[in-house]
Amino acid sequence: MRKFEKISFEQFKKDVEDNKELYNSYNLPVRKTMYSAGYDFESLYDFTLKSGEIKKIPLGIKVCMNEDEVLLVVDRSSAGFKYNVRLTNQVGVIDYDYYNNESNEGHMYVSLQNHGDKDWIVRKGDSICQGIFVKYLKVDDEKEVTTKRVSGLGSTNKGGDNNE
Repeated sequence: MRKFEKISFEQFKKDVEDNKELYNSYNLPVRKTMYSAGYDFESLYDFTLKSGEIKKIPLGIKVCMNEDEVLLVVDRSSAGFKYNVRLTNQVGVIDYDYYNNESNEGHMYVSLQNHGDKDWIVRKGDSICQGIFVKYLKVDDEKEVTTKRVSGLGSTNKGGDNNE
């Protein structure tokens, strides 16, 4: 099954704000045309991203998908072309097991950076990034992987404190 869901209101209160009206008012991602590959994620609220600034933006969304799929979160072409705004990690990779993880229910965020010379003004409901579902393959001689995700962003890295 492949679908987008809102995070619970309890998680929303922790991550965004204790505002039931705001929680009830935002939309799940949608494709805007019949042949679009990407599902547009909308901003939960108004914000301005100043030239040179980086902001972490909560999406209020989690995603359920099939085990052999990944959701790639990528820039919207218009943000890059018109404003020189892009995701700080270039492409977000949302794995199957990020959904409903113990740490944050699978709540997705984006981190945006304005590389342009003018402010990027975003209004509630404006599309700020897009997600594309992709099937992936594994190598034939892979050893069995039994480790399960128990946390959110960066939880699969076994590196030191400098690595998330």
